[in-house]
Amino acid sequence: MTTSPAAKDARSADADIAAYLREHPDFFVRNDELLTQLRLPHASGAAVSLIERQVEILRDRNHASDARLTELVKIARANESLAVKIQRFTRRLMRAPTRREVLAQIERGFREDFDAAEVVLLLFEAGAANGKERHVRQVAANDPNLAGFETLMTAARPRCGQVRDSQRDFLFGTESGSVGSVALVPLISDIPLGLLALGSHDRERFHPGMSTDFLAQLGELISDALARD
Repeated sequence: MTTSPAAKDARSADADIAAYLREHPDFFVRNDELLTQLRLPHASGAAVSLIERQVEILRDRNHASDARLTELVKIARANESLAVKIQRFTRRLMRAPTRREVLAQIERGFREDFDAAEVVLLLFEAGAANGKERHVRQVAANDPNLAGFETLMTAARPRCGQVRDSQRDFLFGTESGSVGSVALVPLISDIPLGLLALGSHDRERFHPGMSTDFLAQLGELISDALARD
């Protein structure tokens, strides 16, 4: 479809006028009588003056700025709350005098501070679990059940979302049926130490689109605490 010469001329004229007004922002100061004569269409159907239209645009921009500011404040408060929780979790691990207490504080911290419904630690080291901690299990690094987590361990980055039924059953056992979403955190020092699995009843609590930076930080803290003892 071709454009008529009249339409092209109109667009060219519009561009020239817009360029002139940008170069001469005081035009309406010198010709203020035009402000009361210009009429612009409005969403309501009624025509409004240029000044009224400017006020409307500025009001809309202010509303958008207020909404953005509110969102930034919300994010800042969430980050501040998260920082406080990570600091509290760090102190838990630092003050734990024994390995058994470290393991107990890991489970307690995730339940009390991060509201995790299920917390499971799979540890590869021989003798890493003494069987007294319900949330801790010792597994061999070559256990066939870990085959589905090889990519995760190689990437050494947390992953969130859904897992296969067989993986969920392996991780959470009899509680797997109530787990709606999962966060998996590799525990690696100089060598792979194990895997932390967090389960939530909410299917949207842990999802692939969420940031995993704070989980990575917690994984490093746990790995250092386990390697220390």
